[in-house]
This record gives sequence, structure tokens and C-alpha cells, in this order.
Amino acid sequence: MPSPSPFAPEALECRVPRYTSYPSAAHFRTALGAEGHRRWLAEVAPAEALSLYVHVPFCAGICAFCAFRTQSARHYAPVLRYVGALEREIGLVGAALGGAGRKITRVHWGGGSPTVLDPPEIARVHRALVRSFPGAEAAEFSIEVDPRDLTAARLAAFTAAGLTRATLSVQDMDATVQAAIGRWQGRRKIGAAMAALRKAGVDALSLDLLYGLPQQTSETLARTIEAVLEHNPERLAVYGYAHVPWMAKRQRTIVPEALPDTKARRAQAALVRAQLLEAGYHGIGIDHFARPGDPLVEAAAKGRLKRGFLGYSDDPAAITIGFGASAISTLPQGYVQNQEATALWRLSVEAGRLPVARAAALGLDDRIRRDAISEILCSFSLDLERLHARYGDFAKPLHAGVGRLLATAPAGALIPWRGGFRIAPEWPERTERTRLIAATFDRYLSAYPARYALAI
Repeated sequence: MPSPSPFAPEALECRVPRYTSYPSAAHFRTALGAEGHRRWLAEVAPAEALSLYVHVPFCAGICAFCAFRTQSARHYAPVLRYVGALEREIGLVGAALGGAGRKITRVHWGGGSPTVLDPPEIARVHRALVRSFPGAEAAEFSIEVDPRDLTAARLAAFTAAGLTRATLSVQDMDATVQAAIGRWQGRRKIGAAMAALRKAGVDALSLDLLYGLPQQTSETLARTIEAVLEHNPERLAVYGYAHVPWMAKRQRTIVPEALPDTKARRAQAALVRAQLLEAGYHGIGIDHFARPGDPLVEAAAKGRLKRGFLGYSDDPAAITIGFGASAISTLPQGYVQNQEATALWRLSVEAGRLPVARAAALGLDDRIRRDAISEILCSFSLDLERLHARYGDFAKPLHAGVGRLLATAPAGALIPWRGGFRIAPEWPERTERTRLIAATFDRYLSAYPARYALAI
């Protein structure tokens, strides 16, 4: 059965990827293997700049809403074993890639929660990175922070390692919503964490929020935004909650009847955007916001904005090397994902093997469609003339999708432009329909069905 037009009312009930990659991780189907991964790394040109991502899949407690691959850190012994394997993997990848002498633009630690690590382990991982990739010492260094875990000693260890940016996981500040998602954190805890970071010299602070959570209403969400604005974060990312209990078993504790319906989710997303724009933030893509003068604002204005697994960024590096269980690397040849189960990942690393689980080798058509989808998500436009200049007639298959969109778009939604289109800034449904518009160019959706979260 064909998918509805992205402009149809029923399309908002569709489930499409978030397009942090193309193809999406659900469509990584290349059997690469450890030696194939080693070959891809060895083929990366020495002049290519790199970003480094370190995944720490541990949390002090497990939240019911979370769909990431995480585990409890009630006991520290598994964390110590993980850090030992992480050091080994960094060394293996550095040897295969030739990390010495390479330019490193960004280093990001995510999770889970890197703030469950104690100071000695923070220092160990940092030393391992600098040993294999000396350029990491001068790179922008950011981490994801659970405000409940950020002790003075851990913050001191991160700042000693050169911390420059932090993203705090907040999600929602309403007590009823927090109880429904199993994540209790008071406003004072969040404010104290932000104040401590700023006092330590980390002035670039971001907050992650969610709409569409169980028991959440427009009224409670508005109060959360008001409370957040008191802390003047430089950036915010506001995502729609992805209810995927078939993939994240912990979400089965969330009663579906407690979730806002599609109409309520749309109202919540619109409310957040209106509040943040009124507060002086710039909208960045479909789900990020930044204060005037922030590098994301400049990147968006100059067409340098990128969308990846960490959301929107201005990172100039086209290559990301991921370390840790389930981490994904973006290489010139395609994507590589590590073993998701921590035990399997660790066994591979301890045996001296790169712990690849699956991959996606990119063909020419994949690259063209990835460029198209990225442009739509980052710039609300599709420049077919640019794609033809780069790829020649191989870009022709995109014409049919452009034609269908222009023919079915409601008045004032799309503006024909350079063989493609622009999504009109004044169209009220611009941000909520953009992923659906991008999905028009995804050839995997119909060929290889997979289950995703709601588009809005």
C-alpha cells in the first residue's frame, strides 16, 4: 500500500526515521566484519579531519522513557571492565586509522551518562584518546550530563581534561511527568548543575527536552519551558518522545493511554517553538534552538549546518569515529555500528578484534539521497541544480519525488526553486511535515520496511 502524501492529514500518523543518518540505522545491512572495518579505516585519507565519539552506556538508574542501549551502574565493577575495554578499542582503532598527526575537530562523550564515571576513569579514557589521537587535546570537548550524577570531583576531572561544552538531560520538570517516566530530578538539582558548570568555565550549555511524554500536557510543558528559560541555556534540543516498546522493553511500563495523541503532540511542539522564539531563540532545523550569536545560528545562515547522530551541529569534520558498545562511525565508505550488547562488544575488543556488528556501504544513489535528505532537514530546501552539478544525471531519479511534492503541496507550502523547492518559512506546518517530506526520497522505506516512532 503506497504511503500517503506528506501533506495528507493521515500522514502525521506515519512513522518515519529521524534521519540522523541515511540510510537509517534500521537499514544497516552490509556484512562488513572486523577486517572490513579495519580496511575502511586504513583507507581514510591522512588529511581528513575527524570527530571522536565515546559511548558510555551506563546510568545511575534506568528511565522508563529511554530507548537508548543503556544499563544500570548500581555496581562499579562492570564500569571498570568497560573502561578497560574502551582503552583497548581506542588503541585498536588508532592503530588501524593512524591517529597520530590527524586533525581532531570535536570530542563528545555520550550515553547513557558519562557522568557516572569516577575521576580516575575519566582521566583514563581521556589519556587513551590523546595517546592514540594527539589532536584530541586541542579539540572542542563536550559531554552529556545527568544533573543527578554531576559531583564536584567528576566536574573537576572533566574540566582538567579540557571540557568546553555540556548538554544536560532534563526531559521535563513536572513531578507527575517525572514519576510517569521514572526520572526524578528537582529544579534545584538542574540549576545547581548548570551553575557549577558555568563556575568551572563551561559556558556553552545545552538542554535536552521531550514533548509527547506520558501525563504531559501543554500546560505542564509550558511551565517546564518557563523554568528552563530561567537558566538561560545557550541551546535547547526539543524532541518528540519516541514510543518504541517493541525495541525498548523498558517502555512497556508506560501505559499507551497516558500518552498524548497526535493532535496533542502537535500542540505541544507548536507551543514549545512559540515560547522559545518569543524568548529570543533562533529555530535551528526542526527541533533545535540557539541564542543569537551561537555558532549554530551562523552555520544555519551560511548553509554549513549538519544533522547527525548527535542532532544538529556545525562540526566541519565529515568523519566520526565511534568508540564503545553500540557506537556508530561515519566513514567515507559508509556507516559502521559496534556490537550493541556490552558483553559481546567487550569480548571482541579483548580478543583484539574491532567489534563491528553491522554496517551500511554507501552506493552512489545512497550518497545523492543522503545529500538531498540532509539539505531538507538542515535548510528546508532541495537544490536539484546543485545535486546535478555534483552528480550529473545520476541525480535524475529525484525529479519524480520533487514533481509529486510540488503537485500535491497545499497552497503556500512549497516554493519551486533551482529545480527543486523551498519549504515556505511562513507555512504553519513547516517543521512538523519536514521529516515526512524528506521521507519522499528514502528508497529503503518501502523496499525494507522497519518500525519507527511517529513523525511528529
